[in-house]
Amino acid sequence: MHLCSAAEWQAISAQGEHRPESLASAGFVHLSTPAQVHLPANRLYAGRTDLVLLHIDPDRLTDPVLWEPGVPTDPEAMKFPHLYGPLPAAAVRAVTPYRPGPDGTFPPLDQLT
Repeated sequence: MHLCSAAEWQAISAQGEHRPESLASAGFVHLSTPAQVHLPANRLYAGRTDLVLLHIDPDRLTDPVLWEPGVPTDPEAMKFPHLYGPLPAAAVRAVTPYRPGPDGTFPPLDQLT
């Protein structure tokens, strides 16, 4: 999964790929599993109501994905998928809204109703 704004998704689908700032600065696109996505959402986007989740088909990725540690505040030994190349729009199999709760924090996906 990849988090972005709805406007970013529109641009990605029109351009055919996503090259976020992290691709230039860190060399990869941040991805998450469904069980992890609330962690970066809360760290980076708390309170935002314009986010969508891009559900990725890994078989449609053309660049390597490496599982690497996140930030020190993430659970110990948790690794996140990092895509070492642009995210192709063709790899996105679904797009769903991701909204925070009343307190502005994002719930884990398994707690959404």
